[in-house]
Amino acid sequence: MKKLLSTLATSLVLLFAANSSASAQKFGYVDSEFLMGKMPAYAQAQTELNTLSTNWQKEIEAQKKDLDKLYRTYQAEEVLLTEPMKKKRQDEILKKEQDIKTYQNKIFGYEGQLFKKRQELTKPVQDQVFEAIEKVAKKKQLAIVFDKSGDLTMLYTNPVHDYTEFVMEELGLATEDRNQTAQKGSVKTVATPKTPAAGDEADVDNEKGATAPASRTTRPAGRKN
Repeated sequence: MKKLLSTLATSLVLLFAANSSASAQKFGYVDSEFLMGKMPAYAQAQTELNTLSTNWQKEIEAQKKDLDKLYRTYQAEEVLLTEPMKKKRQDEILKKEQDIKTYQNKIFGYEGQLFKKRQELTKPVQDQVFEAIEKVAKKKQLAIVFDKSGDLTMLYTNPVHDYTEFVMEELGLATEDRNQTAQKGSVKTVATPKTPAAGDEADVDNEKGATAPASRTTRPAGRKN
């Protein structure tokens, strides 16, 4: 999420710097995390992602309980099994464990279903923020707009160059009740419990549901005239 938001600054730099002379550049910055945190659509997306993450995790935990039961049954009956029967049971346990890992990666892994769902739900909000920033940049004749919450390190920012509130106005969020400190919210971290393996207890690697960026807890500086 944060990586996607940081492209706001880069895109606007290329868009406006190309049409501005080096001697007359005017620049500003915005706080995209703060802006996203103020948008109801973003909060709704976070809620939906949390629900999906929780439900998928429950499915995985149910599968792991089945695996644990399968392994414990094998341990209890091992002394009564022939070598071919042991080998068959062990193969079943290993396959079950591999299937769980595969499903877990499919859901919570890089570019898994949770990742794709996050992009699907948040991209419209990101596009809306970008369009508002672009409009403000054109109205204020800004050659460059930086993202304070992006990857670009800003060691010092003069509030006179902060255009976050102008973007909030463009988004229709600059009301007395909305223009307050945003509440933090993120997708729940998904931690997976240990799972057994044939002949010994083995840990299934912990997989996490990606965390969406929390909104800023500081209000942007007072707007300019």
